[in-house]
Amino acid sequence: MSAFILEKLCRGCKRCVNSCPEEAIAMLSHLAVVDPAKCVECEACMEACMHGAITFVEMGEKKPNG
Repeated sequence: MSAFILEKLCRGCKRCVNSCPEEAIAMLSHLAVVDPAKCVECEACMEACMHGAITFVEMGEKKPNG
């Protein structure tokens, strides 16, 4: 699974773009977009995002209760 951008939280600051060692994130219409073929799940983007707009659990995916 690659990084997943929560579009409503993305502010287009480019911190994630600059933090990605694989250049897997680009800006499209002022929003971050992840190329899943390049993403290696290092989570550098998630740590760099000050707005909590990046996750590795997609919205439709169920989390275990526990």
